[in-house]
Amino acid sequence: MRRWVERAVIGLNLCPFAKAVWAKNQVRIAVSQARHLDAFLDDLDAELLRLRDTPPEELDTTLLVHPTLFPDFFVFNDFLDVVDRVVAEHDLEGVIQVAPFHPDFVFDGVEPDDITNATNRAPYATLHLLREDSVARAVASGEPAEAIVARNLETLRRLGAQGWCRLFDENLS
Repeated sequence: MRRWVERAVIGLNLCPFAKAVWAKNQVRIAVSQARHLDAFLDDLDAELLRLRDTPPEELDTTLLVHPTLFPDFFVFNDFLDVVDRVVAEHDLEGVIQVAPFHPDFVFDGVEPDDITNATNRAPYATLHLLREDSVARAVASGEPAEAIVARNLETLRRLGAQGWCRLFDENLS
């Protein structure tokens, strides 16, 4: 996951706000070992509360990763409705938002092999928990979201599937 953040998210500038919080060590990568959904939901509860209760200067964002629980993207995608309900149950709507990442992520209406799906592809199923205040500040001080999306699509099209795979080649320094 660290390699993905460093080479794809920061290296390709897919998220122009990631570099600063990464450099300040304000990103938590929590790897769940849950063996079933209920236990994973317990992990999600714990990470939501940790993010809520920790000052942003110490912890600005969390990547909750599960390496094996969601091998099927469409099952993971359906599970996001449950994630939204958990955020609401904790009264965190408007406080924390969740961005999904999955190795087989596919945007609605986009072919599975389209490289632009890579904007939301990560090595493992991941829930990115973001503070809405931090997102709002970052967007207000940087490029408009539409410009970031357009730039990301162009970057990935230029890179292509082979270039994307090369980012994670173990031989890269």
